[in-house]
Amino acid sequence: MEPAAPDSAEPGVPAAPGARPPTGVPDVFDPRLYAAGVPHERYRLLRDRAPVAWQEEPEVLGWPAGPGFWAVTRHADVVRVLRDHGAYSSWLGATQIRDPDPADLPFLRRTMLNQDPPGHGRLRRLVSQAFTPARVDAFAGRVRGRARTLLAAARDGAEDGTADLVRTVTDEYALLNLTDLLGVPAADRGLLLEWTVRVIGYQDPEDAPAPLLGPDGKPLNPRSPALLGEMFGYARELAAHKRAHPGDDVMTALAHGGLDPAELEMFFFLLTVAGNDTVRSAAPGGLLALARDPGAYRALADGSAAAGPAVEELLRVHPPVLSFRRTAVRDTELAGTRIRAGDKVVVFHASANHDARVFPDPHRLDLGRSPNPHVSFGDGPHVCLGAHFARLQLRTLYEEWRTAMPAPELTGEPRRLVSNFINGITRLPLRVSAPRR
Repeated sequence: MEPAAPDSAEPGVPAAPGARPPTGVPDVFDPRLYAAGVPHERYRLLRDRAPVAWQEEPEVLGWPAGPGFWAVTRHADVVRVLRDHGAYSSWLGATQIRDPDPADLPFLRRTMLNQDPPGHGRLRRLVSQAFTPARVDAFAGRVRGRARTLLAAARDGAEDGTADLVRTVTDEYALLNLTDLLGVPAADRGLLLEWTVRVIGYQDPEDAPAPLLGPDGKPLNPRSPALLGEMFGYARELAAHKRAHPGDDVMTALAHGGLDPAELEMFFFLLTVAGNDTVRSAAPGGLLALARDPGAYRALADGSAAAGPAVEELLRVHPPVLSFRRTAVRDTELAGTRIRAGDKVVVFHASANHDARVFPDPHRLDLGRSPNPHVSFGDGPHVCLGAHFARLQLRTLYEEWRTAMPAPELTGEPRRLVSNFINGITRLPLRVSAPRR
């Protein structure tokens, strides 16, 4: 679907269907940009000059070209898109920027993430009964003990006083907490990380395994049903085990929750990937932000900045998800830009979180910022179901760090994930102790 033809060539809007956008409209699509850092200056230019801007989708890293999309960068417009499912649908084209294979779309629509109300509400109510705050809070002691154990192991195992916190702490922390909550046996936990890396890191040649190629030589989408059979088979086996051997965990509740087999498989997929990678991305991002602002860390360490608001600010400056896609249901208008039915509309969370119209001095890390209406967990009907669990884990990790660890200090360059979807950090070298003599 080509973009709508506006009355005049505004910045960021093609002059006619199929026309290239005017020069000076920055690209925020290329996933390689994000390996160097979130492109905040590009976002600012778009917010100020073209808050709904047409973006090309060229072929990148072997992934095929697409028709293009509208990039939404201001906070108010992002919230509007996320709340207005009548105009901007998750179901029509799913929620990734890249168009799925048409043959895969019916399969992708089984997951709650890719549905609109009222169907979305039915599934959300079912899984909400399993993912209750009380069940999550029951794991608080285990989460704290795990944070202490992993931080101590990183500190005690560092010969030179430095450790890669992603490898030694945050990957394991996010994964083990999630598998505890789901009720996944310890022997199977490595599978969940493998599946997450395959699905989330697929744009990154270093982070993900080599992609499988289709008959045309192009990479296969790691979210296609052909590549998720192993995960779905495991979900069925685990659900059958939980029916025979129930426990106080989410998979037991889902197995008895009235879901049909396909819905249960897709919930397991969603919880495994989204539930793991939210904290897997946010935790090192928060530590990196604190390492780069020693004054803010001192406020957290001495208690003058409370951990709860600090978590919200660290989520604002480093949202785990960079973008989500919707598809226009009908011809509409957003921020003065005409959008046609069928156009892709992509919201950029990190841009919205740094919109000076909402957040004064947005690039300052203010651990007491209030109000703080960030959109790091989304907004509207699709607001993150696991946000309570993610906040618990992040708050606990930062509290345990300030108790047992030195002030976070970078000892090398972090490495960021090549992705326009997940705001990931794949290496984070930090000072964890004094070097041994």
